[in-house]
Amino acid sequence: MANVLEARDLTVHYHTRKGPVLAVDGVTFGLGEGQTLGVVGETGCGKSTLGKAILGILPPRTEVSGSLTLRGKELLHLPEAEYRRLRGEELALIFQDPMTRLDPLMTIRDHFVETVRAHDKDASKEEAAARALKVLRSMGIPESRLDHYPHEFSGGMRQRIMIAMALVLRPKLLVADEPTTALDVIVEAQILEILQDLRRAYQMSLLLITHNLGIVAEVADRTAVMYAGKLVEIGPVEGVFRKPIHPYTQGLLASTISLTTKELRSIDGAPPSLLDPPTGCRFHPRCAFAKEICRTDEPPPVEYRPGHIAACHFGGDFL
Repeated sequence: MANVLEARDLTVHYHTRKGPVLAVDGVTFGLGEGQTLGVVGETGCGKSTLGKAILGILPPRTEVSGSLTLRGKELLHLPEAEYRRLRGEELALIFQDPMTRLDPLMTIRDHFVETVRAHDKDASKEEAAARALKVLRSMGIPESRLDHYPHEFSGGMRQRIMIAMALVLRPKLLVADEPTTALDVIVEAQILEILQDLRRAYQMSLLLITHNLGIVAEVADRTAVMYAGKLVEIGPVEGVFRKPIHPYTQGLLASTISLTTKELRSIDGAPPSLLDPPTGCRFHPRCAFAKEICRTDEPPPVEYRPGHIAACHFGGDFL
């Protein structure tokens, strides 16, 4: 299966007054055509920065290195005009909070007309609205709501509108950054079902950024686990969830709650500051299995099973 997206040793450093923030540090992965990759980890581990790097919407003076290709085209250092064309036509982003991304002074029709005509100068307002109606219907939003304003919709409806805006140009890759965080569980399930249906209908790849492991287990084909800017484990969902290799992945899975949960568990401590991350394995200050080598040497990624990779000095002991 050909990869739509490939990252090779991708590094993103934010420059601050206190020094460089190592938000993404040497990340390597591939996302196949029509696949869903779930990126998980605690807050501050670099998930959203990874998504922004893919879309090319990082703040000024951010240092980016390595390689990031979309369907064979190198994205890093791409001219802004060409990157802007790719956004919408080739790749799109669903933000976490739709209310902060929709202009309160514009109707839903105006949002779609602006989006479509930014990429298709020859499209009339009527043609743009017709495209909007088609994709909005697939979201269960009737034509009568097209001239309403964002505040007239519920949170779930606004998120559906954001998804429709992302898909109106039929991109090959959709990055969804915490798309269901502010929604209740019923609406969350509806949104996830919509994303799955649209992924199949449009033959689209999906990069799903979330802290919710249950969502990943339900909709993803592969799982990538990030910690302190590093990719510590990646593999098929079933393999990662049934037989996790990295102690951090094991801790995340142990801390989830199910109907059979009898006691709450958590990972001691907190993620380190990315201004000054620990030497060696970045998880070693919180790891119950850490040895001296974990404090001094950074563990290389090892393929322990076909397609299942982890960066742990003692990963073989957990097989």
